Amino acid sequence: MKFATKAVHAGVHPDETTGAIMTPIYQTSTYVQEGVGNHKGYAYSRTQNPTRHALEKNIAALENASYGACFASGMAAIDCIIKMLNPGDEVISTNDLYGGSYRLFRTIFEKYGIVFHFVGMSDTAEVQQKVNENTRLIWVETPTNPMMNIVDIEAMSKVARKANAWLCVDNTFATPYLQNPIDLGADVVMHSVTKYLGGHSDVVMGALVTSNDEIAKEMYRIQNSSGAVTAPMDSFLVLRGIKTLHLRVQRHCENGERVAHFLRKHPKVESVYWPGFEDHPNHEVARKQMKGFGGMISFNLKGNKLDEATEIVKKVTVFSLAESLGGVESLIGHPVTMTHSAIPKKQREKMGVVDSLIRLSVGVEDADDLIADLEQALA
Repeated sequence: MKFATKAVHAGVHPDETTGAIMTPIYQTSTYVQEGVGNHKGYAYSRTQNPTRHALEKNIAALENASYGACFASGMAAIDCIIKMLNPGDEVISTNDLYGGSYRLFRTIFEKYGIVFHFVGMSDTAEVQQKVNENTRLIWVETPTNPMMNIVDIEAMSKVARKANAWLCVDNTFATPYLQNPIDLGADVVMHSVTKYLGGHSDVVMGALVTSNDEIAKEMYRIQNSSGAVTAPMDSFLVLRGIKTLHLRVQRHCENGERVAHFLRKHPKVESVYWPGFEDHPNHEVARKQMKGFGGMISFNLKGNKLDEATEIVKKVTVFSLAESLGGVESLIGHPVTMTHSAIPKKQREKMGVVDSLIRLSVGVEDADDLIADLEQALA
């Protein structure tokens, strides 16, 4: 089954009771049982809910995986994976990752004896230098947030297998439409479903998918035990959003390309970070493992002045100054003061997150209007 067909149909069936083509919102906490232990597969909605179950199967199918689990947020999904580790285990992660992930690793789990290493992952040699007998997990973002660095998933999977470690890929920026890490050797894929999968800025949710039986067993145990599950209404909204995922991401890619080329020619812009440029680091890797280059772009200004960046993000009128990304509307953000403020300044600047860096989530509006808006803001 091709991707567009799976987006519309995978995991969902007409309601057996009424024939409703849309999966019903099973807004219930519990289910009547015919006898002790005799039920229809559902006993309590923290453990399982039909609406959430349909969504989990849908997302797993999009990623060509066997198992899926949805959580109350992307951070809850990441939390689930790290809870599979034990004190003394070591995690190797990119030094250019979402600030919330960094904060969870350093301020929550480090005190329980889990060791985190943050390295540049564009070159697998840097990762191999940190691998040792305690390495249990390699955590990858690609493209990374916010520098749009590209990590070779297939090469990283070989490093993980040699180390007898798991490889988990945060696929939020690329979406399953552009990139399928399971096919490239990843053990787990994480999504902030809040972003492109939901696509309409009306849901907060996370998801994990895997084809590894051992990981799946732990994933469902922790999901049920910790209880950070997503609600039926949110599951319904994401099921609806995913039906147009392929159409939306195509437009995000088209608009992103036009905006990236406009910014690169602008006299006030120092650098533009977008993996579609032929001189972007690891551009050939992106071409190999992605079907398109997406709608996420970062750029910094000549002179690297904080006040100029903060003024520009306030002057836009079509773009909206807001956290998050991946919705149909275009968003603009300032990583230093917003998404990546949890990362120490010295470390931020080392990976390129400087004071004038601006991040764009290019939406599905008319590209001419987006470019005109940026032009007036930069002026």
